[in-house]
Amino acid sequence: MRLELVHIPVTDVDRARDFYVQQCGWVLVTDHVQMEDMRIVQIVPPGSHCGILLGRNIPGITDMAPGSQKGIHLVVPDVTAARDRLVGNGVEMGEIQDLGGVLYSGFEDPDGNMWLLQQWPHGGTHDYS
Repeated sequence: MRLELVHIPVTDVDRARDFYVQQCGWVLVTDHVQMEDMRIVQIVPPGSHCGILLGRNIPGITDMAPGSQKGIHLVVPDVTAARDRLVGNGVEMGEIQDLGGVLYSGFEDPDGNMWLLQQWPHGGTHDYS
């Protein structure tokens, strides 16, 4: 099993798309409307294989309250460099915190969905396969 798509609930799809693509530097995979007013926007963080879905009127999916996703981790090899890049693009970031050797810095999208940059000790990653 591979996790390949996570929905992020937002109030304004255009505003969220622009935040993630223009300020965070994520890749826009698709942005289209189908079946009248159902909108699907898929973006991918750099280096990730898991897409992020921003949408409107998608049955059973877009019922989540905007801003309700919290603590989604983005694992990076260098939290300082990743944080500096986001700050340079205008993203408001929290300070870097060291929690037992694992470093974190958080940010929120315009709706309050909260993300955490996470750096394992020595930039390592974990393989759960």
